[in-house]
Amino acid sequence: MNELSEFLEKIGLHTQINLNDIPDIDLYMDQVIQLFEKKFNTVKRNDEEKILTKTMINNYAKAKLFFPIKNKKYSREHLILISLIYQLKGTLSINDIKEAMQELNEHIANNDFPLEEFYDSYLKLSDKNEDRFKEDVQERAKEVKTEIEVLEEDQAQFQYLEKLLLILSLVNISNIYRRTAERLVDEIVEEAGRKDTK
Repeated sequence: MNELSEFLEKIGLHTQINLNDIPDIDLYMDQVIQLFEKKFNTVKRNDEEKILTKTMINNYAKAKLFFPIKNKKYSREHLILISLIYQLKGTLSINDIKEAMQELNEHIANNDFPLEEFYDSYLKLSDKNEDRFKEDVQERAKEVKTEIEVLEEDQAQFQYLEKLLLILSLVNISNIYRRTAERLVDEIVEEAGRKDTK
């Protein structure tokens, strides 16, 4: 694939809600949606795609993915949790997200968890993951090129097959990571069950 580094820069890997993006005042739902739309606007595949909607937020609340709001306003903690949910929903089911975040929500509701420090750690890891990802995709692209050259197709078909093989390789890796994340959620559920039986 031509100019892979340039391509990777355009897909907005580094787009995140940072702590300094989150106001110190509580926000109404429309303000929360505006914040997310503004921040993630560049990563949308098309103009019709919605980053966050009232329905999504209401569904997250109904599923108890975050602790209850007060006076129809969302706190800094809610915005951090919604940001984490936004990242998780691309891979995990709503039920898996609920299971994974249940204990975190309990700690936040009891005011005994440093959520901002935890979120900052997540952001630091995201930056490191982005760097590793860029290196890994470059390596995958080299491997794809080596495999595809064996087929000796005409140039137009070669470019298409090269992209398709890279897509398949990336999706395979994504599936491996997703299955690993799901298994970790299962362990959280199992460990919580053991705690409840003691």
